[in-house]
Amino acid sequence: MARVELQNITKSFGAIKAVHESNVAFEEGSFTTLLGPSGCGKTTILRMVSGLEKPSSGDIRIGDKRINDVPIHKRNLGLVFQNYALFPHRTIAENIAFGLKYRDVPKADVAQKVKEALDVVRLPGVEDRYPSQLSGGQQQRIAMARAIVIEPDVLLLDEPLSALDANLREEMRVELKAIQDRIGVTTIFVTHDQSEALAMSDKIIVMSAGRIEQIGAPQEVYNNPASEFVANFLGASNLMDVTVAARSHETVTLDVPHFGKTPIPASNAINLGDATSGRLVVRAEKLHLSDGAAPEGMVSARGTVEAVDYQGQVARYFVRIGDTQLQAMNMIEGSPFAQGAEVSVVLKPADCSVLAPE
Repeated sequence: MARVELQNITKSFGAIKAVHESNVAFEEGSFTTLLGPSGCGKTTILRMVSGLEKPSSGDIRIGDKRINDVPIHKRNLGLVFQNYALFPHRTIAENIAFGLKYRDVPKADVAQKVKEALDVVRLPGVEDRYPSQLSGGQQQRIAMARAIVIEPDVLLLDEPLSALDANLREEMRVELKAIQDRIGVTTIFVTHDQSEALAMSDKIIVMSAGRIEQIGAPQEVYNNPASEFVANFLGASNLMDVTVAARSHETVTLDVPHFGKTPIPASNAINLGDATSGRLVVRAEKLHLSDGAAPEGMVSARGTVEAVDYQGQVARYFVRIGDTQLQAMNMIEGSPFAQGAEVSVVLKPADCSVLAPE
């Protein structure tokens, strides 16, 4: 295990700056996800850590060592790519043992190390098979076995689940995190899939246009987004312009259009600073539709259901309140509200956060 640190890292491709002056640490033994849309710079960071790209400026450190000029084969990294990159005409044992060739591992020890790696990924006894004889999920585990058999200081995973179907992806993300927990290696994971990042990570680094938007634990990033980009990229959010009506040590009271005075916890307004206006953020699943008035301690507004997106146990509603359309994700008890229904849209102030105007 080793700590990885990026110090003022910049990467330019000609006139295009793919990564802007970024500072971030990947803690020893942690599972950290670089999350963002295509072209945001997350894979470029991974490639710089791996040695496939060289930073334009700044330093990359693994442990106590600056590695900017260390070639990829001397960095002791485990790599797993989107397409697994297995050799089709080599056996599973030969695929896994490939990296051991260049580490002067005695031949007598290679078979034992391959067996141990297969045990870790829960695929014992497949040494003599070929990749084509395994399922996509099994091939993904073999790619992991090949990456960990060399006992890397850092494990780099570049969208390793994106080639799998939806059900298998959910199964494999649990298995992948379990493998990382068992071996305890520092892991950097790249994905554009929000659910993967939230489910697997100790820490999430959200990126946009080459810049780091927010760093934090999954719950922190999801519940208290630091920018409108983070609020919109992670899950379905409603954003409304608000003004500050009052402040105290415990609460910040906001004037929310249609909902009226809404006192949210001061800890949910840390991104507002001293601004007198901002943007209220409330997740779609935190808005509840009902036929009646708001329970005590909550606020509500009357609206009309414009559309219903039925999803089985859950329905996503698009509700019009004056000139504002909001999204609400609600569990269905009985039958969902119908299009055109008049409803109360209820929110709990503690479920809201607020951003400074951008």
